[in-house]
This record gives sequence, structure tokens and C-alpha cells, in this order.
Amino acid sequence: MSTIEYLKAQTSQSGCGSYCLFIPGACDVKGKLCTLEKGSKPDPKVMKRKLDGSATIYCEGAFNTTNGKTAHGLVRFSQRYRVLSVIDSRHAGQDAGMILNQRNSGIPVYGSLGEAVDTARTLGQDLQFLVIGLAPDGGRLSPQARSDVCQAIEFGMNVDSGLHDFLSEDPEISGFAATRGVQLRDIRKPKAVHDLHFFSGKIEHVTSVKLAVLGTDSAVGKRTTAWILVRSLEEAGYSAELVGTGQTAWMQGARYSIILDSLVNDFVSGEIEHAVWSCWKEQRPDVIVIEGQGSLMNPAYPGGLEILAAGRPDCIVLQHAPAREEYDGFPGYPMHSLLHQKQALEMISGKPVIAVTINHEDMRPKEVPVVCASLEQEVGVPVLDVLSDGGHDLVRALEPHLKS
Repeated sequence: MSTIEYLKAQTSQSGCGSYCLFIPGACDVKGKLCTLEKGSKPDPKVMKRKLDGSATIYCEGAFNTTNGKTAHGLVRFSQRYRVLSVIDSRHAGQDAGMILNQRNSGIPVYGSLGEAVDTARTLGQDLQFLVIGLAPDGGRLSPQARSDVCQAIEFGMNVDSGLHDFLSEDPEISGFAATRGVQLRDIRKPKAVHDLHFFSGKIEHVTSVKLAVLGTDSAVGKRTTAWILVRSLEEAGYSAELVGTGQTAWMQGARYSIILDSLVNDFVSGEIEHAVWSCWKEQRPDVIVIEGQGSLMNPAYPGGLEILAAGRPDCIVLQHAPAREEYDGFPGYPMHSLLHQKQALEMISGKPVIAVTINHEDMRPKEVPVVCASLEQEVGVPVLDVLSDGGHDLVRALEPHLKS
């Protein structure tokens, strides 16, 4: 079967068609095939916003690495874009979902932007966005990526970027975009100071249960676990919202988002507080899930303290990669033990870590339950693989806090 025939077959299998806000052919984070009849609409809980448009995700040289985590999130789930393809020449010809989760997503990986555009046109699809799915250290744009961005503009595509290199401030790129009439969105571009908020204490009015998904390292799966928890809470009959704190959560369509590493330090606490408070004021959900950034003791990406201090969560889920021995990208910096990190979070916040969720990278499937059981004995709370097993057990661990 040719690529075109394969994609047409995938499209015909997706009952919800253009209404699908998840990966094509799937309607939840577990990757189950859509069971909706053709032309019917999903539950309103799922359909939370109108899509910005269809997109190809640019991840050249980084898909299935920690530097491709933005692309990974968008392949797994997005309420902002209809993701049609991924670009990474190393994995050309493969299915993006199979690479990440060993589940067919219907999202092909192409070796070049030109190939992605040509195939979309053959299928009668309009590629409206090139989304930069790279998350490299320092957030800088490589010369090759820069050239591909210019090619996307030439094709008439809008470009969304979460890098620290702002396309809208690049004279060459922004000038070219103006001539082509396309939009450049720099997700990490700081807001004007007069639009920022200082901590006020209004967080104390929030009556929703606040749960922070923090991690033992950067690029460890905090955001993915947070989304799985939100969906699992909804399936269990609770209302839930995600407060995103990075560019990927914004790209995935989190309604209440800040870009933590774009903020002036004086306003970090206030912006966290304002996002959580705004979510509560407008939605009154049962649970507000706050996405963590970095980790408490990561040497380059320390994070979590500001969320504990300003978001004032009622409880914590701790995301951990058992096979990692050193902090991501920093040889010679050994990871602190899981127990040490759990104790540190609980001591600082005065709140409990109710569960540990694991990233099973570099682990064989048969190792996972053994490692989970061992860690559970070590830390004294449930240790769960939500990416493989779903978030229902995590909801059960949270329910005592919901009832109280």
C-alpha cells in the first residue's frame, strides 16, 4: 500500500473525522480507535475549543529524543491543531505514534517539509501551520531549521515557535512573512510588564482541589501525565482543568497557560497564582492540575519551588524515570534518589506526594511492574505507569482528597 492509500485508509477509519481533537483515528490519550459513527460529535467535555488549523510538526533530528518533547506532546494530543504529519528525516516513512508508543496514530513522518506539503495537497488537505516541535537546550534555532522555516513561509504557512529565538524579531524571517501574508507566533515571547501579575494572596479563595504534577528531572513526562490525569478525572465524572506552564501545553490547547521560562522573575509567582485563580473563577472545576517544569534539584532547570509556593497545591504527583542515573543532558550530575526528592517536596510544601508516576524509558516491559513494586516499597505510595495503564488508579489515589 502506498503512503497516499495508507493515509486515506486511516482517514476513513476515523469516525469523528474533522471533529477529532486528538490524534487521527483516536479519541483519547490511550490511543483507542474512535468508536463514534461518521458525522457524529464527541462528548462536549472532549471538544473544548475550535482548532486553530491543520499542522505539520517540525522535529528534524530530534523526534523520539528528549529534545523532541514538544513534538511528542502534539502527536499524542492537541486541542489547538489537527496534526497531519511530523518532519524528521531520521524516521521518514514511519508512523509517529508507533515510534513513541508502539501504537498506530495515522500521523506519518516525512523526510522534508516539501514531502509533507506535496502529500497533503495530493490528499486535498490544507497545511496551515508549521509548528516547531523542537525543544533544544537554550531554545535556539539551527541554520537548517531556519532554512526550513523560510521554506514554510514560501509555501504560505503560518509558523508557531516555542523557541527563545523570536521569529517575529528576526528581520529576514519577519520581513519575508510580511510579504507572504502569513502569521508568526512566538509562544515564549514575554508579555509586557503591565500585563503581568504580582502575587496577591487570591489563591487562598480557590476551593478546587489543586494538584501539582512535578518531576525528578526535566523532560521526564510531567505534562503527559497531567493530561492523562485530566482525561481520567473526566471519565470518572469529575470536572478538571490543566494549568499549563510551558509552550507545549499552550500548543496542545490548555485554556489556562503561562510560559514559565519567559517571565521576569518578580512576576513568576503572581502569574502562577493568577492562572490558577482564573481557572477556578471561570470554570469552578473539581480539580485543577498544575503542570510542573524542570525538577527541584536539576542543575540547569531547577523548578517546582515556585509552583509549591504560589500555586499552593493540596497534593503532589511525582513523575520519575527509574532508568535515569544522571540528570538529563548533564553527565556527572547524578540524580538524587526518588525518596530524597519525595521527602524534599513534602518538607517544603507541607503537602503529601500521593503517587509516583513513571516514565518507562530504557526499560523492558517485563521490568516495569517489578520496578514499580520495588519503588512502592521504598516510598510508601502507589507507583504507577499511567502511559501504559491509564490514569484510573491515579484518580483513585486522589479521591480521598476530593472527598475531604
